[in-house]
Amino acid sequence: MPYIQTKTNIPVTEEQEIKLKTELGKIIELYPGKTESRLMLGFEDNCRLWFAGKNDTPIAFIQVMLFGKEVNRGGADKLTPAISKLFKDILNIESNKIYINYSAFENWGSCGANF
Repeated sequence: MPYIQTKTNIPVTEEQEIKLKTELGKIIELYPGKTESRLMLGFEDNCRLWFAGKNDTPIAFIQVMLFGKEVNRGGADKLTPAISKLFKDILNIESNKIYINYSAFENWGSCGANF
């Protein structure tokens, strides 16, 4: 049950969003036990984000929320470079302008029940 929320300070076209969605569906499988079949994504563009006191270049904050007791460090270590490359390739955001946050949560609900 992963959820990836992206916030960026630049506009994202529908075409770019579809490319991001498609590739994140593949990338999530780098994390042990996660597949696109349970992946939910959220995209917020044109956010008022600042990095190092500036907002004059493309920046992004990406949250990866995972079902479980803790984040698998090996899985996160595989996701970070893949996500960074994806956002560079599609939105031209440099990796040093991207923060990626990983969180694990035991309490999730879906299909009318809690896990």
